[in-house]
Order: sequence, then C-alpha cells, then structure tokens
Amino acid sequence: MNELSGKVALVAGGTRGASRAIAVELGRAGAFVYVTGRTTRAGRSEVDRPETIEETAELIEKAGGEAEAIRVDHLQPAEVAALAERIDRLDILIDGLWGGDKHLGWGQPVWEHDLEAGLRMIRLGIDAHLITSHYLLPLLIKRPGGLLVELTDGTAEANAKYRDGTSLPFYLAKASAHLLAIGEAAELAPHGATAVAFTPGYLRSEAMLEHYGVTEDNWRDACARVPHFAISESPTFGGRTVVALAADPDRQRWSGQTVSSGQLAKVYGVDDVDGSRPDAWRYMAEVAEAGKPADTTGYR
Repeated sequence: MNELSGKVALVAGGTRGASRAIAVELGRAGAFVYVTGRTTRAGRSEVDRPETIEETAELIEKAGGEAEAIRVDHLQPAEVAALAERIDRLDILIDGLWGGDKHLGWGQPVWEHDLEAGLRMIRLGIDAHLITSHYLLPLLIKRPGGLLVELTDGTAEANAKYRDGTSLPFYLAKASAHLLAIGEAAELAPHGATAVAFTPGYLRSEAMLEHYGVTEDNWRDACARVPHFAISESPTFGGRTVVALAADPDRQRWSGQTVSSGQLAKVYGVDDVDGSRPDAWRYMAEVAEAGKPADTTGYR
C-alpha cells in the first residue's frame, strides 16, 4: 500500500468523480496529495454540487494518506502561478479539470447549441489544461520520472468519430486530451517524464448515481431502467489503475497514448471494489453500440 511513498502528487479538479477517487488512491498508496478545485465549504463553483476539495482531502486522510486542499480556479493564470510558487516539488500531476456538464446541450448541432455555453466548455476542457501545464510542468521536470495524466471521456478509438447524442463543443473539449497527451509526451520526453490521457469507463460518479436515483450500495437497481449500466465501474477502480500506472517503473512505454481503466486493469491485474474487472469501452463498442442485449459476460 506504499508504492508511492515519498512522492508528491497534485490532482487538479479533485473535487469529485474520477479525479477525487484518483486523489484518494494516490494518498492511500503513500503519496502526499495536493487537491485543487473551485468548490470549497466557503462556496460552490458553477457546477453547483455539494462535494468540496476539503472533503476529498479528508477522504485521503481517512485512507491513511496526507493531503492539502487549495482553492484554485485553473482558468485564472495568476492563481495557478501562485499555486506553482507554493509547491516545492511535483512527481505526479493529474489534470482532471472539467466542470462543464451543465453547459452541455445534448444532441444539439453546433448552430443550435448555446454559443456561450459551448465556448465555456472549451475554456474548461482545453484552456484550463493548457494554463495548468504551463505553470506546473516546470515543477514536474525538475527530476526524471514525472507523470502527467490528462483525464478525458472516451478512448482515442471511441473519439475518432463523433459520438451521437453529445455536442460538438463537448466533443472538442474531451477529444483534445488525446492531442494534449501526444504533444506533452513529446515535450516531456527529453526530461524523462511521461504523459498520458486517461479515461474511466461507464463511471458511477456522484452525479451519475444521483441521476439514476441509486447509491453505490444499490447501483444495480438502475440496470432495470438502463440495462447497459451493468458494465459501470466505481470511481475507485480508475483510481487504482492510475496508481498502478504511477508505480510502474516502465510507465514511459505508455507515453503519448490514451489509456482506459479497463485496459490498465488487464495489464496491472487491478480489480474494482466488487472484485470484478470491467472493460467498459470494449463492451460499449461490441455490445451496446452493436445493439445487442445487455450482457456483461466476458467483459467484467
């Protein structure tokens, strides 16, 4: 449980969902974790959800780790610059910044999608990531072996085509992570650092569980209404796979690639909290998108 002892990690946007779980698992594995985001107990971001960065830090400490929560709006260069000045060292940078779901006009073509909402998604999903890299990567390259993880939604193969039911601004914001990983990997390589894009599968985030009216304890009840939810995974699953990646001395073999929780789980032998090993993106391509009945046999 101490694979990352002595490492310093920063999870940008670690307020909830996959980012929160990654932060907790990094702390459980021994890393000191800085958690940044916009929602604190003193006030909420535009996402307007109750989860806070302080709660994430407390979950890390409950898991036996050490953490510090720092309120940062990563779209504000001055705030990110101040964050960089505050940190002496950085071994692992997880860029999970997003917060754009409320701006998403599902299924609306670009000429019908609210323009300001679309541009806000681009700012949250692309600009914030570039600002963060500009100020924090100089810390990551101080010593060889650094790891940068850009969170996204969908594998490179899944995002090689436009996914029906989303929207063009959302697609651009999320697909950009693949190019970020390619470009950052090239720029980090001379410094012995690794950059990847990472996507969880069908994620049982706080918002998704709430949307389906279930909890992590009874999530399978939602399968009666949404059968393919059977392939879903806990946020912890992704967190465990990212820890395995970070602890791999040969992780640079992944640099420039987009990796999924299911893919990493196979390589590193990682299971979800229920002991299963869901491979959601393969399932979605081979079962859900193929119009087959929900059946996770061979996929979890």
